[in-house]
Amino acid sequence: MKENGRKQQDFGSGYYETKKHSDTMFAYNVYPCTIPGDFTFVPLHWQDSMEIIYVKRGRGMVQVDQEMFQAEQGDIFLIAPGHLHGMQSLPRESMVYENIIFDLSFLGGGIDICSQKYLQPMVSGKIRLPVRVGKGDAMYGQMSACLDAADGLCSARPVGYELGVKGRLLLLFSMLFRYGTDYEDWDREVQNAEKLKLVLSKIERDYGKQLTVKDGADVCGYSESHFMRWFKEATGRSFGGYLIEYRLEKAAYALRNSGDTVLEIAEQTGFENLSNFNRLFRKRFEMTPSAFRKGG
Repeated sequence: MKENGRKQQDFGSGYYETKKHSDTMFAYNVYPCTIPGDFTFVPLHWQDSMEIIYVKRGRGMVQVDQEMFQAEQGDIFLIAPGHLHGMQSLPRESMVYENIIFDLSFLGGGIDICSQKYLQPMVSGKIRLPVRVGKGDAMYGQMSACLDAADGLCSARPVGYELGVKGRLLLLFSMLFRYGTDYEDWDREVQNAEKLKLVLSKIERDYGKQLTVKDGADVCGYSESHFMRWFKEATGRSFGGYLIEYRLEKAAYALRNSGDTVLEIAEQTGFENLSNFNRLFRKRFEMTPSAFRKGG
């Protein structure tokens, strides 16, 4: 079913997203979104459901695990349960996309061959599926047709539309698994992802406090120098840069959704110096915090 765009607070409870997107009877939802219209930055997060990002117009940046992509119109990104992903806008550009979220139980479950041979190995990481499918890929036409057909069925809701949506998704995954590969190094990647999740959760809990590279390194059991290299490889940004970006997004949300003063918000989001906060905010959003609050 289609719903309005996802609100920024859906990600506020942590990097592990706990929001239930649908009921167990029809575990499939489509959220039309824009970036930066709905949010300029979606921090790395993960959830237990399957997610497909289908870019309808414009461009933006999409990260899945340690890979960063410049998303173009028509691109399809597939994020398996438990995998880190996030998005950010490009300067002076926007991206309209659909967030398609569903539980894998929607495709089938239990002890059937589809679950044991395909879905479970995908979730565990033993089978790696393509993350990005673009217009130049051989299966793109069929995959985009499946998503477009499911979209049309959810909008019109004819009798039996639920079966039609499920059938399109099963067809989509049957094509994806033809291009899947056995992943021998999955265990090391899973361990890396789990450590990154611990660091991201630390940021989410304590972004309003003083956080240092040492704090992040201690979570992983790494030296500070190794942690800095590892975090940059994993996220594409330095630990300090990522922390500032996260704090600014929290501040931007508070400016639009609370009555606290600019000084109070700066302090709540971990900025000890108001002038430094104003400078960083203006650099990021190209306006002052006060103008941003007024909808400038």
